[in-house]
Amino acid sequence: MRTLDLTTLRSFVAVADSGGVTRAAGVLHLTQSAVSMQLKRLEEALDIDLLDRTGRGIALTGAGEQLLAYARRMLELNDQVVTKMTAQEFEGELLLGVPHDIIYPYLPPVLRRFSEDLPRMRIRLVSAPTRRLREMFGRGEVDAILTTEDQPGPGGEVLVRLPLVWVGAEGGGAWRQEPLPVAFCSNCFFRAGVLNRLNKADITWDMTIESDVDNAVEAVVSADLAVSAMLEAARPPLTEVIDHKNALPDPGETRIIMYLQNTDQPALAALGNILRAAYRASGNIDGDAARSA
Repeated sequence: MRTLDLTTLRSFVAVADSGGVTRAAGVLHLTQSAVSMQLKRLEEALDIDLLDRTGRGIALTGAGEQLLAYARRMLELNDQVVTKMTAQEFEGELLLGVPHDIIYPYLPPVLRRFSEDLPRMRIRLVSAPTRRLREMFGRGEVDAILTTEDQPGPGGEVLVRLPLVWVGAEGGGAWRQEPLPVAFCSNCFFRAGVLNRLNKADITWDMTIESDVDNAVEAVVSADLAVSAMLEAARPPLTEVIDHKNALPDPGETRIIMYLQNTDQPALAALGNILRAAYRASGNIDGDAARSA
């Protein structure tokens, strides 16, 4: 298998774009003889004529026109790799804070894409509730955060709106009990809004657990000791979305909001673009999406 020399391809593209060896030599900062030699080497490597030299000027043969498209793509990929692997602005580490309930299924593809696009950058995840992440961001302890909030705070950008759903144990009946047994973390951002909706619907409820650990809530819900409202993507094992047939009120929705410390930093701006694409593909975007508060 023969390997093409990118230097000869670059000379070939320069000749095709400039219309002649002389102009191409000026663009490449080479002598005319050096450019002609590289073109000859390329033709010999492929054993085809790339240039039609019968006329007064230089024109591409049919094979040359076909090669030109491939050559552009190869050079573009080469230049992207060199830029990303050597650019100093893409070295270092970024700290990204995310609540646990929006890590899956969204974050793995984001982390993979970021690693592929910026291989010399490290990204470190910090998982914490929204309120704590907002505090950390305000102190400058993290570079970027995602939050689940009703509305964005200063500098926040709404990525997507996602509905909350009632979740209970598989085949469970806790949702039929009176008062309704519910389970929420003490620092859950959804808690106050959902409980307020229950109150407005005249549904009495009983908080079955007081904990700031999400695993504890997941345990009592999966054991059919309580129900909870959450994002469907965050539903823990052994649970299901409750088909309550309007016996329970709509738990509402939340917005996933992004905060970036310094959008002038190229790596952070790149992370923001990847996050936008990942989360906005997963839900509804309303009028305040893409708008900063």
